[in-house]
Amino acid sequence: MDFILQPWPWYVAGPLITFVMFLLFYFGKKFGVSSNLETFCAIGGAGKLVDFFKFDWRKNTWNLMFILGSVIGGFIAYQYLTPDEAVAINQQTIQDLSDIGFQNAGAQYLPDEIFSNDTMFSAKGLLILILGGILVGFGSRYAGGCTSGHAIVGLSNLEIPSLVSVIGFFIGGLLMTWVLIPLIF
Repeated sequence: MDFILQPWPWYVAGPLITFVMFLLFYFGKKFGVSSNLETFCAIGGAGKLVDFFKFDWRKNTWNLMFILGSVIGGFIAYQYLTPDEAVAINQQTIQDLSDIGFQNAGAQYLPDEIFSNDTMFSAKGLLILILGGILVGFGSRYAGGCTSGHAIVGLSNLEIPSLVSVIGFFIGGLLMTWVLIPLIF
C-alpha cells in the first residue's frame, strides 16, 4: 500500500504515459485537454454564434470521458491516496514564498493566499481568475493546444510547433514565477 501512497517514480509513470500515447496513436486519436473546451462550447450551442464551434462534438466524446476520468481520478487520489496535506518542496522555495506573503508554504497543496473562498471572491481574486482564464484560453487556442497536448503528444510526434510552444510555456512559467507572482502578492 505504501507504493500507492507515494508519487510514482519516472520509470513507472513514464512507460504508462508512453503506453497511453501508443494507444491513442494506434487508434488515430490526439490527446489534449484544451480541445475539450471547444467541445463544451459546441455542446453549449456556441456554433450558433461562431462558425469555429460548428462541428459534430459527438466525435469527441472519448476525450470528454478522459476528462471525466481525470476528475474522478483526481478526487480518488486526493481523498484516498494522499497521506497528508504537506508538500515536499525545497526549503529555499518555502522561504521565497514566505517572503512574498505565503504564510503556510509547503503545508498544503493549495495555498489559502490563492485558493481560499475569501481570496477567490475578493475583487483582486476575481480579477486574477478572469484575466488568467482569458489568457490561458487565448494562449492555448493561439498555440493550437495546451501544455499537455503539445508537451506529451506534440513532442512525442516530433512536431516543431509543439517544441516552440513548450519553450514558450516554460518561458511564460518562469516569467510568472519570478516576475508576476511577486508583483501580485
